[in-house]
Amino acid sequence: MSPTVHEIRNAIRAATGRFEREVDASFTKEELQAICEALEIDANEAGRPSTARMRRLIRARVGTAESPEAADDSTFRKADLEAIAEAIGVSFEP
Repeated sequence: MSPTVHEIRNAIRAATGRFEREVDASFTKEELQAICEALEIDANEAGRPSTARMRRLIRARVGTAESPEAADDSTFRKADLEAIAEAIGVSFEP
């Protein structure tokens, strides 16, 4: 059985030094910043980055978008989360 979106998010949170959540919730701004750090993305080039900008940068880095400009800035879908998890080295036991 494949992991749920909630399980993938929590695995990403744990891998980036954040606390897992009991409820299904999208990433906070601080969690997005931790993901950027794990992926070695400099999101702070123009001051404090917005959540939309960080999502676009993350999608471009993990290959779910061709570039930050072409990336969607909505919350991550399962395919995005799986690509992020793979990029930061999260693995799931079958």
